[in-house]
Amino acid sequence: MSKTTLSRRGLLRTGAVAGAGVALPTIFTASSARAFTNEPTGGSVTLGFNVPQTGPYADEGADELRAYELAVEHLNGGGDGGMLSTFSSKALDGTGILGKKVEYVTGDTQTKSDAARASAKSMIEKDGAIMITGGSSSGVAVAVQGLCQEAGVIFMAGLTHSNDTTGKDKKANGFRHFFNAYMSGAALAPVLAKAYGGDRKAYHLTADYTWGWTQEESIKAATEALGWETIETVKTPLAQTDFSSYIAPVLNSGADVLVLNHYGGNMVNSLTNAVQFGLREKQVNGKNFEIVVPLFSRLMARGAGENIKGILGSTNWHWSLQDDGTKAFVKSFGTKYGFPPSQAAHTCYVQTLLYADAVQRAGSFDPCAVAEALEGFEFDGLGNGPTLYRAEDHQCFKDVLVVRGKENPTSEFDLLEVVEITPRGQVEYAPDHPMFAGGALGSCNPGA
Repeated sequence: MSKTTLSRRGLLRTGAVAGAGVALPTIFTASSARAFTNEPTGGSVTLGFNVPQTGPYADEGADELRAYELAVEHLNGGGDGGMLSTFSSKALDGTGILGKKVEYVTGDTQTKSDAARASAKSMIEKDGAIMITGGSSSGVAVAVQGLCQEAGVIFMAGLTHSNDTTGKDKKANGFRHFFNAYMSGAALAPVLAKAYGGDRKAYHLTADYTWGWTQEESIKAATEALGWETIETVKTPLAQTDFSSYIAPVLNSGADVLVLNHYGGNMVNSLTNAVQFGLREKQVNGKNFEIVVPLFSRLMARGAGENIKGILGSTNWHWSLQDDGTKAFVKSFGTKYGFPPSQAAHTCYVQTLLYADAVQRAGSFDPCAVAEALEGFEFDGLGNGPTLYRAEDHQCFKDVLVVRGKENPTSEFDLLEVVEITPRGQVEYAPDHPMFAGGALGSCNPGA
């Protein structure tokens, strides 16, 4: 769904219009009181949904697209309105965004930073997308967030759990609703110590990119603070599908816990290999050997099957929560698609509503006005309890769920049980925390 009247920014942030005979796009005309990239001039506005449609996180991507489509439907007044009725902000009324019909274009990140940047760039330059959202990889999120900062559009991150997204790689044009690795560690470590004791020796297998690095750092620091010893940390390629050669050394390492800092298909495969090697039946150091997956989801649990039973981890949201927002979203999503939504779906749906609401409250699509409306914004009714978008780094703070794979699931969707809802105060940290050091938020870029 392209818009032929919207701007093309072939040279981002150069301030130049290159080449003779190139017409100035509409954003440069004097009719605009304050020009900005892809200012909508007609009766509609285009959002860009950039998700992994192929690759190891494709299952997440498919659910993200379902949620985005549902959010657009609700914004345009279709369906039952979903979370519009439970959202504490009442700015949205089902008439689009500032009276403009919401349209969207999609792209495939392939869970590759270069592909994700190219896809986002095309949606901005060719399709006139005024906001980009989506993804299930922190490497992708960091890359696309940087592009959006340069292009002068808002980036509403999808699934990105790396500390770096709102740490050293934070940008003024970028916002994240999803929790991060530090918050997973802060929520999960006390539960692990209670369940497995404070005298444990851990072996870490870690996806070799920004998310894995910060997830390992976070869970390692949180468990060591409670008495655990880290025996070994080993990085694994993101493209790895068979982890047997990485699991074998664990057997003679002296470790009695394996921590899988893996996500999506990586986690399904590494957990499967670990079970095949008999780790869950072993005793080491006089203790039952345990496996921990710091971050997982229902989609991953379904992929892992029987192997996920009893495994502890954290998640951003779960469809079994009983708050009004969750119930409204689960009803809408289930009615449309026939099954409950994943945390990926929830996050992307909420990000879309938060962007639309910020525009509505600001009275403008200007990205800097939108950013100002989001900074320091406190809200409720979207499934995670009272939530704050911190102005200093654009990180959302809310309760965190510790979950466990169900021993006796009642259906293919009833795979996780919430064992603890960790209060927001337990997972908050100072903006200058060492794990988030480096980089600067900078200034909002309106683009034009």
